[in-house]
Amino acid sequence: MRGIQQRAYNVGTLLDVVVVRAKLIKIGNSRGIRLAKPLLEVAGLADEVEIEAAPGVLTIRPSAHPRAGWAEAASALEPEGLLDDMSATRFDDEDWSW
Repeated sequence: MRGIQQRAYNVGTLLDVVVVRAKLIKIGNSRGIRLAKPLLEVAGLADEVEIEAAPGVLTIRPSAHPRAGWAEAASALEPEGLLDDMSATRFDDEDWSW
């Protein structure tokens, strides 16, 4: 097939886990890995990831947004009212005009 670049991935599956063998490539003073599209799709990875390192293991997961799910969690709570009764402050009495 002329003009079409074919890529061969050494892919295996093990209990719904996709396993790919890859080589580390040199990128400046660092090393990188090219991740195959099927891996990215199965893992649900997009543009931003978090990488955790332990001896002999790198774990890559989607980047968590700090407030993801807060709105749903707050809407599930029962309103219990205010913690304290409302009371006027000096600001209310002196500085505020209605």
